[in-house]
Amino acid sequence: MKFTGKKAVLFDLDGTLIDSAPDLALAINHMLTSIGREEISPTIIRSWVGNGASILVQRGLSGQTEIDKNLDPELLEKSLAIFLDFYAKNLCVDTVTYPHVRASLKILKAKGYQLAIVTNKPYDFIQPILDGLDLNGLFELLVGGDTLEKRKPDPLPLHYACEKLGVTVEQCVMVGDSKNDVLAANAANMQSIGLSYGYNYGEDINEHNPDVSFDDFADIIATLSDINEYELSE
Repeated sequence: MKFTGKKAVLFDLDGTLIDSAPDLALAINHMLTSIGREEISPTIIRSWVGNGASILVQRGLSGQTEIDKNLDPELLEKSLAIFLDFYAKNLCVDTVTYPHVRASLKILKAKGYQLAIVTNKPYDFIQPILDGLDLNGLFELLVGGDTLEKRKPDPLPLHYACEKLGVTVEQCVMVGDSKNDVLAANAANMQSIGLSYGYNYGEDINEHNPDVSFDDFADIIATLSDINEYELSE
């Protein structure tokens, strides 16, 4: 499938550009041990990633994906503060970019596409991670989960990105690994690309009907009709 007339590409961050689950698990387990709880398997924590820091902490306190409705608000506030403080100091310990991400982004940038990040991750963490993983200077706009009053799967962040970039919805494509990305794109009437390798709660990304889906990030390049030849440098 070829996308035509695109001027901007919006990217999710966690599970799309970067595998941040190891450091998120490290922060969750630090939070749990700090309040006297037992650690949880990083594999389980990985399945909880994608809805922002507060939801991740609530799942950690609940010990499962479904959040305990009886969580103590004071404990939650304390736990979230512990998590955020620790994570801010350990953003790029074991976090890495997925294969072909850096090279592909540079190709898109060189071809004149406007690139933006639209994530549910708190805004303050985005730039330090980009700096730590040598992804700085590639994006014209960063939208975090706390930038606006609503976040994905609501379409507001996508519409906001279009407005800030000066493009129409039809000129954008949303790229992400989870249903939140695809549902937000569908609600915004924006075309989307799903990636199979990220964090989607054990579900097949195709169940949510992205316009196209890939196993390799580099395949995004060939879907843009005005890029006919490219060579990955990594």
